[in-house]
Amino acid sequence: MKLKKLALAAAVCVAGTMGVGCSSNGGSEAAVSPAASEAPAASTEASTPAVSTDPVTLTVWESTAGPDEFIKQAGAAFTEKYPNITVEYVNVELGDTTTQIALDGPAGVGPDVFAAPHDKLGELVAGGHVLPTENAEEVTKTALAASTSALTYDGTMYGYPVSAETYALFYNKDLIAEEEVPTTWEDLKAFSEKFNAEHNNQYGFMMDVQNGYYTIIFTTSQDNRMFGPDGTDTTNSNINSAASVEGMKFFQSLRSALDVPSADLTTAACDSAFSSGNVALYITGLWNVATFEGAGLNFGVSALPSLPGNDTPSASFSGTRAMFVSAYSEHPVEANLFSQFLMSEEMQKLRFDLTGALPAINVEVDSPYIEGFLKQLDYAFPMPSIPQMNAFWDAMKAASANIWDGADVQTELDACNATILAQ
Repeated sequence: MKLKKLALAAAVCVAGTMGVGCSSNGGSEAAVSPAASEAPAASTEASTPAVSTDPVTLTVWESTAGPDEFIKQAGAAFTEKYPNITVEYVNVELGDTTTQIALDGPAGVGPDVFAAPHDKLGELVAGGHVLPTENAEEVTKTALAASTSALTYDGTMYGYPVSAETYALFYNKDLIAEEEVPTTWEDLKAFSEKFNAEHNNQYGFMMDVQNGYYTIIFTTSQDNRMFGPDGTDTTNSNINSAASVEGMKFFQSLRSALDVPSADLTTAACDSAFSSGNVALYITGLWNVATFEGAGLNFGVSALPSLPGNDTPSASFSGTRAMFVSAYSEHPVEANLFSQFLMSEEMQKLRFDLTGALPAINVEVDSPYIEGFLKQLDYAFPMPSIPQMNAFWDAMKAASANIWDGADVQTELDACNATILAQ
């Protein structure tokens, strides 16, 4: 389906207001303005220091499997516009860039531009590894409000958003009719128990039960949010609050609908099971669409079911993938220019075509699966970007796995909270 530009921007702006709010610099009006979706190159050139006319080589770190090809093609297009500037792609995976920049940057062998998820922003700023966004006001007008908010730390914006993401409920249309897709977790549990009893070697439902990126949804009832409403309360993670305990007890009860040990429910194993046509319902993201299409699956995407006692889809984490300009770059002007070039309408469409990731600007995209993600984004909230998030992932992984395998919920969440706050 082809989506109007306004529809994409409006939906993600709502996601921003549910989490950290639409940007005060541009607000929701700026985010949905058709004029704001145009490439910002002219404004950039007019308001930043002069671009060098000498030969310049920009080193860019990005992941493989799509983002690499995007950087290569975008780099070629950028060089056509600025013939003296060459863009060199180097493979450093997204999960490694924050650690690697701390080593390579000070040593003088790091990148000029690198990709990182927004929840690493606090660590990057605290380490002095990134420069503030040039022309932040202009970038704010161009980008989706939730993305610019996610990249703002202590009142300063860092980086240039290139994609937005969350996850949703995928369903195999050959195993469950669209009208039967559960809208509550109670119904999903009942469906899966019945489905499992009637099918051998197939599952009604599956998810990575060790990954806090997904299991966080069970802690979000009653508007419970990590580190408070704006994600910055370092004195209280809320991961062991009463709402979290209640939600994770329900999560534990799902074992009756998916009687598989946590160690066997990794993302890779779950991806493979759904891709093979052996799972009716699966929680994952837009990044898997190409894989599932390649497998010949007949599938759709819906918003997440509502938690017990709630009447709206479960809240999910939303994320922003950004390109950051290294504080160690010898070519910050050109690095900023290239990074903002990646936010142009042409480049954002190219990135969507190559990666399947939601654009970070108000742009028209063409996909039959976008609608489900847009609905889920209405209820998503940005992952906190404070440094304490570094401890969250391993702590929540351990807690989630142990809870799934039968451990006491309160004990596990108390331990998780203690680890996070000790960061």
